[in-house]
Amino acid sequence: MENEQEQQEHYRVRLGKLEELERRGVDAFPVHASRTHTAAEALAAFGTGLEVAVDGRIVTQIKRFGKLIFCHLQDVTGRIQLAFKYDVLGADCFQMLELIDTGDILEARGPLFKTKTGEITVEVRAYRLLAKALRPLPEKWHGLTDTEKRYRQRYLDLITNEDARRTFIVRSKVVSAIRRFLDARGFLEVETPVLQPIYGGAYARPFVTHHNALDRQLYLRIAFELYLKRLIVGGLDKVYEIGRDFRNEGIDRLHNPEFTMLETYEAYADYRDVMAMVEEMIPTVAQDVLGKTTITFKGHEIDLRPPWRRLPLVKALEDVAGVDLADLPGSAARLGLPVVADWSRGKILDELVSNFVEPKLIEPTFLIDYPIEFPGSLLAKRKPENPELVERFEGYVGGFEICNAFSELNDPRDQRARFLDQRGDEEASPMDEDYVLALEHGMPPCGGLGIGIDRLLMLLTDKPTIREVILFPQLRTTSAAE
Repeated sequence: MENEQEQQEHYRVRLGKLEELERRGVDAFPVHASRTHTAAEALAAFGTGLEVAVDGRIVTQIKRFGKLIFCHLQDVTGRIQLAFKYDVLGADCFQMLELIDTGDILEARGPLFKTKTGEITVEVRAYRLLAKALRPLPEKWHGLTDTEKRYRQRYLDLITNEDARRTFIVRSKVVSAIRRFLDARGFLEVETPVLQPIYGGAYARPFVTHHNALDRQLYLRIAFELYLKRLIVGGLDKVYEIGRDFRNEGIDRLHNPEFTMLETYEAYADYRDVMAMVEEMIPTVAQDVLGKTTITFKGHEIDLRPPWRRLPLVKALEDVAGVDLADLPGSAARLGLPVVADWSRGKILDELVSNFVEPKLIEPTFLIDYPIEFPGSLLAKRKPENPELVERFEGYVGGFEICNAFSELNDPRDQRARFLDQRGDEEASPMDEDYVLALEHGMPPCGGLGIGIDRLLMLLTDKPTIREVILFPQLRTTSAAE
């Protein structure tokens, strides 16, 4: 890896080339480009006799063979080789290439031909600089290998790492496919406040800010839920939102303080209807974007097609993890879970699921019917035949959770009582009188869903950490410049 002195020397040399170009009357940062073809379109146009103009970044070392120069130009669609010939360009234009470097953004125009090795190439008849790069690409054109630097300087990662570019192109396509799926089912996409006077809809601590004009404390939302269900009360029977949530929590392979969620709410539906929608949506999106419904994640081949397994949470704890629910916390301690003295029964159950059940759920599985004291069940409706359980499920694939859903609680009396029971827990939702007031006007039976888009992308692109699928993940500061 280059040290600071080497980096400054590269900068000085390239700055000198820029100044020389400007002395020769070259505009190194022109306003307009005249591209006629992307790299992929130009490759496809071979044999048509068309002259192409391609724009992009020089991403391979410039190879000089006397009066012949080769390099590769890259845009978002791929790479194409350029050939600069002294006899075609003339002495002045050919000599000017001494001032062009790897990393520069160039426009090249000319016909297509095949080299002796069979590579489709632009025979450059004219070229112009679109942007001079004052710093070289990392690792002398061999790619960015420092993982931390890949996240901090994602632009370099995208230039040099084809897999990273593919990941984020897939991400965009997945979000579009989800929208098409929901729109076709009659859902309406909406937007709800990011700044909220009362945070709620999830079990998490918020980020706090201050609004100067209103002179009041506000919170970055931790979920969309309470506002979307107000819309169900208002008669918008099927709504969804895709956007950012913010939770003031730890950072690990599955958690980032800001992340992208999909939430849907459907009137006159329950969690069974939502399960059926999820097990149709995920394989549909995979087929649409990847062209297949069987994926590989961490070496496991996983078939996403329905039906997904339905496994009661209590049964999973007993059969999968070997927990004796009649003996808590003793059974947890015997399994090796370090139980903290002030943990509630619900917290112990949550930790048991996370540590002993979740990692074993590789094939698509819905854990269903959660104990009411389980964290995050505040807004879920009780099961009529067993009021100690709620109609809730979480979807697991590849050994981690990708979605959470309820038959939504619509009895304002029960909702108020549960809000009050949560007081004193810093991660629980505070009392929201306006939301309860909305419920008092009548909310129909409703099925709600939350899917973590980032985790879904981890699954579909076989990435081990959430940082690989978020363009700019939160990182610890290492210098004043970051």
